[in-house]
Amino acid sequence: MTMRLLKAALIFLVVLLPAAPAQAHAKLVRTNPAQGEILPVPPENVELVFSESVSPVKDKIRIVGPDGQRVDDGMPVVDGATVRIKLKDGTKTGTYLVSFRVISADSHPVPGAFTYSIGSPSATPVEVPQAESDDLVLWLLGIAKYIGYAGLALLVGAVFVLTMLWPRRLERRDPKRLMWLGMGLVAFSTAAALYLQAPYTSGGSLSDVEGFDDVMSSRFGIALLVRLAVLAVAAFLLRPLINGVGGPADRYLAIGLGVIGAVTWPLAGHPAGSPVPAVSIVVDAAHLGAVAVWLGGLTMLTLFVLRRADDEERRLILPVWSRWAGLAISVVLLAGVISALIEVGTPTALVDTTYGRYILIKLALVGLLIAAASQARRLLLSNTLRKIVVVELSIAAVILGVTAALTQTTPARTAEAIAQTPPPGPQQQLFTTTLDSPKFRLQVTVDQGENRELLVHLFAYTLDGQPQNVEEWKTTAALPSGGIEPLDVPTLKIPPNHATATIQLPTPGEWVFSFTLRTTEIDQDTVTATVPIK
Repeated sequence: MTMRLLKAALIFLVVLLPAAPAQAHAKLVRTNPAQGEILPVPPENVELVFSESVSPVKDKIRIVGPDGQRVDDGMPVVDGATVRIKLKDGTKTGTYLVSFRVISADSHPVPGAFTYSIGSPSATPVEVPQAESDDLVLWLLGIAKYIGYAGLALLVGAVFVLTMLWPRRLERRDPKRLMWLGMGLVAFSTAAALYLQAPYTSGGSLSDVEGFDDVMSSRFGIALLVRLAVLAVAAFLLRPLINGVGGPADRYLAIGLGVIGAVTWPLAGHPAGSPVPAVSIVVDAAHLGAVAVWLGGLTMLTLFVLRRADDEERRLILPVWSRWAGLAISVVLLAGVISALIEVGTPTALVDTTYGRYILIKLALVGLLIAAASQARRLLLSNTLRKIVVVELSIAAVILGVTAALTQTTPARTAEAIAQTPPPGPQQQLFTTTLDSPKFRLQVTVDQGENRELLVHLFAYTLDGQPQNVEEWKTTAALPSGGIEPLDVPTLKIPPNHATATIQLPTPGEWVFSFTLRTTEIDQDTVTATVPIK
């Protein structure tokens, strides 16, 4: 039965590890210019505003003009959640593509793109789209995080039991080996995550380490480097404790190292980007530490204490362990509930998002684990205790898999906000046409906003395509089918060949627009266009 449970745990873990690119963990709130907007003159900067603080990925933020050439000038300026991209001088009429890739506060990449136009739209520039993260990199990241959680449980559990519960007469060699194994797994997991973060954030393959220097100087990289430093210091300072000769100072020092090490996990994950990061970081660190004590202690109990301790030692050890386990479970539950409330946000997000469903699965598994723990407390001195503890560890292995999957899944609060954001596309209904007269060629663009508010752009050209100087512009709009006679449309002249006109129409229908252009003292002509207005 035990082997069947362990196999089921491994299968379930494989299913839960991310098999597709994780969604962005921050969302683009707005841009200036807006998606699809047509501007009469070039902006000085393009602005992107996200739902949380971001940092740019090197050379992954660019603006491409109608001719396919980059027009962004220098490095983008980042101010918290706002990214500003300066434009080069001399930008041309046409459509521009803004392509970006940034890193959210919780260390996950956010790729995307949008377009805007200057003067009048043109063909969208061709640009290689920002790549999603490589599937293999995502799988390896998930596996590395699982290894790290398992190693932390072995490390903390071994130190805790050897310090607080281990009988003096028993040999410490094998438990110490387990501790060193746990430390090695955490170190390996941390080093692997540092390496994998570069291709993950850049969207490259496993061998693509471009941007590794940026990873090392980021909050994610610094947190993981601190973790490695804590492990290096702990390798020397924990020796008195695990050898059974440490005093109170050694214990306090070990607790201090543990707190610093535990904080590096939330600093490199979702809590760093939560609405209340200080609370989330403290809660997540407490949750992680309590889980490590609980599961690590269970592992030590199963592998060593229940096998090697005599009946008298068990009577002394198991009640003490039961109290510590009860405290750890209480912290796990309280911290887990607070963290879930912050990251999920709403009841609908708990059900409608992948993150929320993972939380429900984890809650169900924790419930089973607590039930098994309660049964174990009632059978502390029974011969069946070891079997129950093995069941607890099997369930715990699956819980660690769910936790690893959660770290690669968009928090429910963000996923719900992304789902509620309209899909990218023009924010206005766009009508374009080119009208020819014997004296000029007129390019017309009509942007329809809310409540039939119209912004009309007019560009005049000679018949051979050169800009046509216009002395005077006049625009009218009529709805013959509705009995509405021509209305004068206020028109602003922008020399030499551009004009804009604005009007709010009273009713939908097939409106007939007339454009009269006087190009010289005596030359004048009128062209018309029928524009469907909704």
